[in-house]
Amino acid sequence: MTEVLLKELSNNDINWIVANSHQRNLTPGSVLIQSGKTVDSLYVLLDGMLTVSIPQSGDSLLNRAFAAIDSSVNSGWEIDRLSRGEVVGEVPFVNTRPSVTTIKALEKSLIMSIPQEKLATKLQQDAGFSSRFYRAIAIMFLDRLQSIISQLGRRNLTQSKSLKDMLFVLAELHDSDIDWMMACGVPQKIPANQVVIYETGSVDALYIILGGKMSLYVFEDERNPLVRAFAAIEGNEIIGREIARLSKGEIVGETPFLDGRLPSTTVKAIEDSIALSIPRQQLAVKLQQDLGFSSRFYRVIAMLISNRLQEILSQIGYGRRVYSQGLSLDKNVEYEDELNLGILDKMTLAGKRFDWMLERIKIA
Repeated sequence: MTEVLLKELSNNDINWIVANSHQRNLTPGSVLIQSGKTVDSLYVLLDGMLTVSIPQSGDSLLNRAFAAIDSSVNSGWEIDRLSRGEVVGEVPFVNTRPSVTTIKALEKSLIMSIPQEKLATKLQQDAGFSSRFYRAIAIMFLDRLQSIISQLGRRNLTQSKSLKDMLFVLAELHDSDIDWMMACGVPQKIPANQVVIYETGSVDALYIILGGKMSLYVFEDERNPLVRAFAAIEGNEIIGREIARLSKGEIVGETPFLDGRLPSTTVKAIEDSIALSIPRQQLAVKLQQDLGFSSRFYRVIAMLISNRLQEILSQIGYGRRVYSQGLSLDKNVEYEDELNLGILDKMTLAGKRFDWMLERIKIA
């Protein structure tokens, strides 16, 4: 992961980052990012080592005390150690949720800090920079997601995605983007139990789920992926660990558009579903020729992977303040899952776009 920025960004991009950043020293044990707190900068680790942990809950008074004060590293589970070249603080650029991890210096470290406001302005004004930046961020999120899944072993992480995530995605796209996808895409009916994507198999299209539900599996055994693929074709049961359930608005098959790696999971329909299939070759050409579309596309992919990662981390950490019936609605009380008026306006527009998509393919 340490080479992602250097590989994805141009020399001019890197020069801009250096010119608009400042360096900062961290002493061992100092907290750079606190779980549940806002982050105002993007950080690049130049030297030293950082540790990433998730606050944990438990039944003991001690664990509850740690969860209440939300600051002691002893209350967290270390999920990663970051070395020179790693990037942190990127979540606010693709996700409205606060970070669920705490990041602190494990030893004396040197970081480069880029103010969030400056970077946000650059991303709005420079489509080429934006495209390369969001692609790099998506690759980093994918690396972290695959790492955390491999660490968790057989732990049950099945989660159901909500329509809200899809609305966030559509809110980021332009009408012209959706027009192009609808023109190039082909609606496909996918019967229950059919495998859409095989682990380590080739991917011929990007799929946007428009109806039904699919499941995401990782395999526990060491059998050859080809053997597993033939077993699935012959109707034999796929033996794997379900890590997520996907529904309307989810995108699958995005991995080849990031860094060419083969998919690390198998995607299977668990009920009759319908998806918009966008051919890989046509999408690849569009991403090369249209920088504006490319920027928005990679931002959407980064958002989706970030959402999957944040959901898993939230499950294995302790819960945050979210609204439930009966809690105070006082304007001075803030919940992590509440949406501001600006986001609500965008989601209303996104809902209309989704209805229009369904109408276009006559499945509404």
